[in-house]
Amino acid sequence: METTEIRYQVADRIATITLDRPERRNAFTTTMAAELVAAFTAADADDEVRVVVVTGAGGAFCVGAELRPTGGTFDRPPDHAAARDTRGTIGGVRRDGGGTVSLAIAAMRKPVIAALNGSAVGVGLTMTLPMDIRIAADDGKYGFPFVRRGIAPEAASGWFLPRVVGIGQAMEWVATGRIFDAAEALRGGLFSRIVPPDQVLPVAYGIASDIAVNTSGVASGAARQLLWSMLGAASPWDSHRWESAALRELAAGPDVQEGVASFLERRPPRFAARLGPGGVAGVPRWPQPPADVDPPP
Repeated sequence: METTEIRYQVADRIATITLDRPERRNAFTTTMAAELVAAFTAADADDEVRVVVVTGAGGAFCVGAELRPTGGTFDRPPDHAAARDTRGTIGGVRRDGGGTVSLAIAAMRKPVIAALNGSAVGVGLTMTLPMDIRIAADDGKYGFPFVRRGIAPEAASGWFLPRVVGIGQAMEWVATGRIFDAAEALRGGLFSRIVPPDQVLPVAYGIASDIAVNTSGVASGAARQLLWSMLGAASPWDSHRWESAALRELAAGPDVQEGVASFLERRPPRFAARLGPGGVAGVPRWPQPPADVDPPP
């Protein structure tokens, strides 16, 4: 991948996506959005990738959108980025750039770990909501300051944030727009763990390595799609339906035999099943794009 504002690397079946504008504290731009969408799409399609870690270069994860004093921060890309503006439209209006990233992450069939090595504000934080695990620096500052800038939340956070932390906590943070510390974010359920800044990546890679070495890619993919999609299900019967389909399909595949054999033989597993395109083990791809997205993802 040719990129200018992120780095994309794969090693030991872990893809690392690094926001790479340290001189601007990794401020989010139209170009960064396009590159992130491409990176997540590539990671999902690559059978050599089992898990993704996302982090930032320098001392911050992402301090939000690149603010421009001449206007246009939130309504259109600057001229130099127009060629990279591939957002398209939804409902006849230009798609929010943060939303294109969040929905690309949501569509992943592989676990995504946010390694917030420093402060994350605005889209720098909302883009992590569809990630599965968030490890954060204990000295960072975090927040959703949209109403203090005269705009509404973005990056599909109206759907993700209440489901991650609950509606009461989500509304307190969003309605005030105040900045809060890592300890409060941990108490509110936003982060899985907070650690010293120099431990964020080692902890994230430890979790990622555990996933890459010890889990089945097809089983993990089915589980991720199942758990996220069921957040909007009307009944536990919906979960029962897709779990039954997944169990039937996975039981006929090679990974379940390998999982049982490796456990009984007390050795590391050697899972061989490929994820391939489309749905996983009978669980449909999620989220399905609506009809008013142009062009369809």
